[in-house]
Amino acid sequence: MGRIVYLNGEYLPESEAKISIFDRGFVFADAVYEVTSVLDGKLLDFEGHCARLKRSLNELQIAEPLTADDLLAIHRELVARNEITNGLVYLQISRGDPGDRDFAFPADDVAPTVVLFTQSKPGLADPAGAEQGIRVISIPDIRWGRRDIKTVQLLYPSMGKMMAKKAGVDDAWFVQDGLVTEGTANNAYIVKGGKIITRPLSNDILHGITRATLLEYAREAQMEIVEKTFTIAEAQAADEAFITGASTFVMPVVEIDGVPVGAGKPGPVALRLREIYLDQGRKAAV
Repeated sequence: MGRIVYLNGEYLPESEAKISIFDRGFVFADAVYEVTSVLDGKLLDFEGHCARLKRSLNELQIAEPLTADDLLAIHRELVARNEITNGLVYLQISRGDPGDRDFAFPADDVAPTVVLFTQSKPGLADPAGAEQGIRVISIPDIRWGRRDIKTVQLLYPSMGKMMAKKAGVDDAWFVQDGLVTEGTANNAYIVKGGKIITRPLSNDILHGITRATLLEYAREAQMEIVEKTFTIAEAQAADEAFITGASTFVMPVVEIDGVPVGAGKPGPVALRLREIYLDQGRKAAV
């Protein structure tokens, strides 16, 4: 039997799940999303993902169709039905289907469209990149000004991924006004003199759930954190660099624009942070 997905209150085979061509998520990218990792059959950072989802919906004035308890039950049901041990649960909520295309928001009685599906990722916790590190290039950040809202407007990040692929590397870091904002689907960090440096929260970057959890764990481990901006040159001259994201956890960056970072291999801080995050994350998973 194929994958079971959730659509507007029903659990369906993916081949039977259909939405309208007039759904605003399709015609306007008028939708938000979250991705929650599953390790050992349990959900990581679920409470944080729900809180950010609520914030994204409120920022776009989309009604909240389900409670956090409802969402937890759906996530768990999909994990069980699809026998996911290690993988991801993708959640998307659009403003719904008004029955035609119109820039104006539809009436309040148009219900949001809710979609969830799973992706099995057997090697999620142990990818090759964690031991080898990844290489990135820098590209101009030309996205809209509300990157803190987790919308499905992901065309430029997708293009960034393809730019990286064409360059023979793993990912890209966005740069605006000479400063690194974030990666295509992750937050960016450097380590210098034992200090973990990352851009402070603002509308310019996504408020990463893995970021928040990892910084909490790092503080508990007595690591020094500095929230400030940095340039590509500063990143290239750093002792270490790494990224965080819901599906990558903590991933060392060993090369930026062709320049090795530090010793050109994963450094001790990034590796220790990854170990801490996975260990503590598993203990806190639901």
